[in-house]
Amino acid sequence: MIRRILPPLLSGTLFGAGLALGGMTDPARVRGFLDLFGDWDPTLAFVMGGAVIVMAIAWRFQPRMAHPLFAEKFALPDRSDLTPKLIGGAALFGIGWGIAGLCPGPGLAALVIEPASAAIFVVAMLAGMGIVRLVEKD
Repeated sequence: MIRRILPPLLSGTLFGAGLALGGMTDPARVRGFLDLFGDWDPTLAFVMGGAVIVMAIAWRFQPRMAHPLFAEKFALPDRSDLTPKLIGGAALFGIGWGIAGLCPGPGLAALVIEPASAAIFVVAMLAGMGIVRLVEKD
């Protein structure tokens, strides 16, 4: 049980700490990145660049591994995963991110830093997730 719960808990904590340290729990900072012709804030580009570097290293190691450290097999995406539902959801995610200045990870991390303002976002996010579950009933 510990072996299944501890790795995601530690990685989620590290992810949240990185978001907080990078200032990504501040919606104004995210909106500043999207304001290309105003007071542009490049911080988000550096955070994304750091993530791309980490993933580039991980993708170099992955082919040499028989299986992940904490799972039986890899769950890697392929081109068949690109469905209209996925693309539409990604577009909706981007629009919401631009409006709110938060996405799920920073929204949850912001609960620790600014609970009152982040709670509104998190409640709306959870309500949206619940509505999708009710509507989709796959």
